[in-house]
Amino acid sequence: MKFFHLSDLHIGLKLMNRDLKEDQEYILQQITDIALREQPDAVVIAGDIYDKAVPSAEAVEVFDHFIEGLTSALPGTRIMLISGNHDSGSRLNCFRSVLSRQNVYMIGLPPRTEEEHIERVVLSDEYGDVNFYLLPFVRPSMVRLVVGTDDNGNSLSYNDTLCRLIEREEIDDSQRNVIVSHQFYLPKGKNAEEVERMDSEIRTVGNIDEVSADILKAFDYAALGHIHKPMKVGGELCRYCGTPLACSVSEAGQQKGIISVEMGEKGDVRTEVIPLTPLRQIRVVRGSLGEVLEQACADFTTVILTDKVDLDVLDMQDRLRSAFPFLLEIRRETERTADYSAEYVPEEELDPFELCCSFLKNVNAEEEELLRDVINTVQEGM
Repeated sequence: MKFFHLSDLHIGLKLMNRDLKEDQEYILQQITDIALREQPDAVVIAGDIYDKAVPSAEAVEVFDHFIEGLTSALPGTRIMLISGNHDSGSRLNCFRSVLSRQNVYMIGLPPRTEEEHIERVVLSDEYGDVNFYLLPFVRPSMVRLVVGTDDNGNSLSYNDTLCRLIEREEIDDSQRNVIVSHQFYLPKGKNAEEVERMDSEIRTVGNIDEVSADILKAFDYAALGHIHKPMKVGGELCRYCGTPLACSVSEAGQQKGIISVEMGEKGDVRTEVIPLTPLRQIRVVRGSLGEVLEQACADFTTVILTDKVDLDVLDMQDRLRSAFPFLLEIRRETERTADYSAEYVPEEELDPFELCCSFLKNVNAEEEELLRDVINTVQEGM
């Protein structure tokens, strides 16, 4: 059995106010063309379908066209999608039962009552059943009725919440099992600060959303979403596929792709990354004005100028925009004549939590915890 692992489409995203609709349509069509060629039995998308909880009409149209193209090209293929932290779970959950009859499983909400369980889709081949467990993005407060609370009546940590959600499923170890999940799973032996994150990702204050990847051991493959750079958290079979299209300048130069997963009999799982080629790359070009102009291109470009002399600002901007029609930004690299870092930290370099603490002064531990919760709630809703 073969299936495709995708995630983090972020349809509707703007790159420094550049509209990416054309670029996203191009990459989604490329995914459809590859699927038509490779004929997977299933396509799984591990969350963040949209970039915002309330997507624009244009973004919904792009997604609709993508799903219509996939189902037309591959009428027998199962398409499985879950919501991510950028999505509105309630909106994606609409028409869930109707869509499932069309081989499209769009799961927006995790189990919220004791009677509900993680959505399971079963596919079969000559080796038996393959169970796909579809677990949308989970906040502890969403599943309190299912997993319970701590001794003080507070919501459990993200880690304990995910542990309890998975433990209550009756997973048959003799069968092949796949989990599709959108959370911040930590590679074994690493802490959150060691994991490289992209500028386009939402990060929680204090990394309170971290979850140990050890809880995924019950599965033969973990198709993960949330981290935008391709990353393995437990070898070849527990991994983030990353975004199909770069979402920030920090992703310049990354090779994006689809993870094709082929499952034979129990214990036989092979993966292959099928590369994707964007309509426009993201590039960072550095040098003097003359050196930069020699590298003119039609990609999304950040220019870093190293000239030590003053430049005619208007002339410089006109020449750069002519050479780079999809110019994102112009930065100037200047020599620092003095180091004031010990006395002053610019506000833009502080994260929101540090900024609030510096303003409020003398915040105690209980107030810090409340502040973290408020900031994380606001960031997740943006």
